[in-house]
Amino acid sequence: MTQPYLTFTRPILLPTSPILVPMSLILLDDIKVEYHPHSQISSTVHHFSEFTRSRMTEHTVPRNNTPWEPFRTRLDFEIAEIALEAAMTKDQTNRLLDLVHRSASGNDKFTLQNHDEVRSLWDLASQRYTRFQNDTVSVPFDSEVHEFEMHYRPLWDWGLDLLRDKYLAPHFVFDAQRLSKFDGERFVRFIDEPWTADAFWNAQSQLPSDAKPLAYILYADKSKLSSFGTQKGYPIIARIANLPVHIRNNNTALGGGRVVGWLPIIVENQEHAKKKNYVDFKNAVWHTSFYQLLASVAQHSNTGYWFECGDGIKRRLWPVILILSADYEEQCIMALIRGLKGKFPCPVCLVPQDEQSVLATHEFRTRHQSEDVLRTARLKPSEKEKEAHLKAFSLRNVENVFSRVRHVDVHRALSFDRLHTNEEGLWGDHLWKEVKFWISDLGRDAAVKLDKNFDGLPRWPDLTHFSSVIAVDFTDGTVLGDLSKMIVFAAQDIFTSSRCKLGHLLLRCIRHYIEFDIYASLEVHTEHTIAAGRLAVQKFSEIMAPETLKNWNFPKKHLVSHIFDDIISKGATRNYSTKPNEKMHGSLRKIYLQRTNFKNVASQILHYDEWLLTSTSMRTELDELDEYYKRNTCDPETHEALDLDDTGEPESTTIHAHLGSRQGNHSFSDIMLSHGTDRAFTNFRMKLNGFLNGFLPQHNIPLPDGKCIHLRAEDMITVFHFLRVNYESIVDWRLHRDLLRCNPKFYGLPRYDCVIVKTADKPFFARLVYMFSCLIGNTDFPLALIHPYDVGIASSRRRRDNDMGLWRVRAKPRISSEIISVQSIIRGAALANDPETDGDYFVIHTVDTDMFLRVKALQDQPST
Repeated sequence: MTQPYLTFTRPILLPTSPILVPMSLILLDDIKVEYHPHSQISSTVHHFSEFTRSRMTEHTVPRNNTPWEPFRTRLDFEIAEIALEAAMTKDQTNRLLDLVHRSASGNDKFTLQNHDEVRSLWDLASQRYTRFQNDTVSVPFDSEVHEFEMHYRPLWDWGLDLLRDKYLAPHFVFDAQRLSKFDGERFVRFIDEPWTADAFWNAQSQLPSDAKPLAYILYADKSKLSSFGTQKGYPIIARIANLPVHIRNNNTALGGGRVVGWLPIIVENQEHAKKKNYVDFKNAVWHTSFYQLLASVAQHSNTGYWFECGDGIKRRLWPVILILSADYEEQCIMALIRGLKGKFPCPVCLVPQDEQSVLATHEFRTRHQSEDVLRTARLKPSEKEKEAHLKAFSLRNVENVFSRVRHVDVHRALSFDRLHTNEEGLWGDHLWKEVKFWISDLGRDAAVKLDKNFDGLPRWPDLTHFSSVIAVDFTDGTVLGDLSKMIVFAAQDIFTSSRCKLGHLLLRCIRHYIEFDIYASLEVHTEHTIAAGRLAVQKFSEIMAPETLKNWNFPKKHLVSHIFDDIISKGATRNYSTKPNEKMHGSLRKIYLQRTNFKNVASQILHYDEWLLTSTSMRTELDELDEYYKRNTCDPETHEALDLDDTGEPESTTIHAHLGSRQGNHSFSDIMLSHGTDRAFTNFRMKLNGFLNGFLPQHNIPLPDGKCIHLRAEDMITVFHFLRVNYESIVDWRLHRDLLRCNPKFYGLPRYDCVIVKTADKPFFARLVYMFSCLIGNTDFPLALIHPYDVGIASSRRRRDNDMGLWRVRAKPRISSEIISVQSIIRGAALANDPETDGDYFVIHTVDTDMFLRVKALQDQPST
């Protein structure tokens, strides 16, 4: 029986037969886990506080006591590792080794002599994993047979490399699950990882009852290797969908993305360029070459394969190509459709070419339909009739490689590509260009104001800060995504309905684009967020065409109609994002520039990539060995003896909010001397007395000697400039962290971040003014002086703001500052100043998915 990738305490068992569970046993937010019937695991219900998505860590002995082998010593390996990571030349490596020999001393011996020996040892060490093979593929064209080199790791063997690894073994999930959360009335389904979505469940249903899906995610795309693009590569990158996203989307550690193939690139022949037969030939080369990678998978897709995994359990594994991750152009090749100008240009459905701008449901393409069309076309008596039949479905006269793998439908495996469709596509290529056009139409002053507004927006971690935008050509998809998140706040006072009606309508269109894009990016989806996301796509489609006067009849506009179908089928969009794969192009380019002679580069790049994989694995095992010897002897961070409780485990606590960047002790009289002109500090000591005298009794903390607190001018408090807040995201229910500043000179500029404060009534926004701790008796209380932004906003103003999706807050007079416990801070917030109304701010709800849903909840509340 497969153990689930979930751990709990005291679950309520739900038998696989439909027996009603008493509602008295079900609590709000309880989690129900339904396993695929083939797993033979009973469904269970777990209290939310006992629910976790990872296995318990087991203290096991290291996999390898000498992980540096075949290097003779650990020192040999670590020196060779540095040389590998630094991409040292042969001469540099030899000089390094000479220096080490001259300075060597101590317990560990250094035996490496020269670069050639290092190379031979890396080659020997690389044998632990499936290595690249090089085959010649032959494809006929124009009365000739053309030959190409295909470099690949057999995909099945590469998957087994991961399955036998003991470190990864606890993280594999082999059985589909359906998860739901109780909302007080019913269990609401939620989806995140691939095995929680429908495609994994359906794949397991097609297999024998004792089989477990081994689900592959495959990506392919050309990559510029040289600066001017004269030298290109064509990597295929694989990931395993049975591993959780934090492992699967990592590009540096074992279990993450790995180059498994290198497709041939056909040099364009100008005599045949763009001719149908030549385009078909190039597609045939792609699919014939790709089969070399898939051949082992195709073989085992008929029978499955019994294999003992790293956890010692034998499983009948069955390969499934669950997800194909690619941009639109590559998806056309994978699906063998005719692309932009075809009669039906979508690789997923049969939307007519002239109806792509309309949000509507169309018949889905299927593997069997495409195979039947090709088979029927090839039976036609003439080339003209054959071409007409294929053209009617926008298909090519080429056999699809994915049809050779059982239980794989290429049209279902193809997945929405948020990077190229949204961030670089709808936004970067279209909406952002429209913004620049209307800014240019308004003149220089509008351009200057937009740059100034962007520069004035607050900084936020993991979000690009823009000092100027109009004169900059943005090409990075992540940066373009950040730009889209901020544009409404920077442009809302420029594109007013009175000054630029079409610009104002464009901004409304962008508001709906941002909403559906953020819904698409959610890490966890519920039935409710999927419904809200579909509605956002619908609103975007309704407003964009008539109000922007632009022709939106192109594939990237149509493809958004498939976003939420893909989420239901394959989980959150990060499961099939091209972004982690695109990031790997940079490392391949670095290898090309630093480790090749620029001739026949594929074999050189892949050879070096084998060494990097081996080095990564050996380093993981070495770190594991070091950790094992340190375990139960000292704290890994402080190196002090561990304080164990009765269970033998280190005591663990979670601190919601923690003050940092200590500035020393200051008396109230000193504080008033330095801050007396700031009205927020008016009656500061009296406010603190009043707060403490109310706060302590409310929390059942006795007052000192049973008397009210009366702090004196000479009493001291400790001042801090930094606050770390751990909060539970309402998107994925995991702990996230905000790092907040309350600093008069942070990198030379004042930085006073904003927060959401919890109250007995409802939360409100505020700005940090002063952070400190106050010692009462023997207890230090971490506190903050805040400037509340909770003045009521007229409902008429709310409605106007809602047209742009904005949530306005208004500051109280600064003299109305309050003191709070930092433990009452829910999380940090970013607020954008409204240039038109002094003291008014807009909550930047686009900084992350959690803030987006929090503000949506505020907007959905009835006006008061």
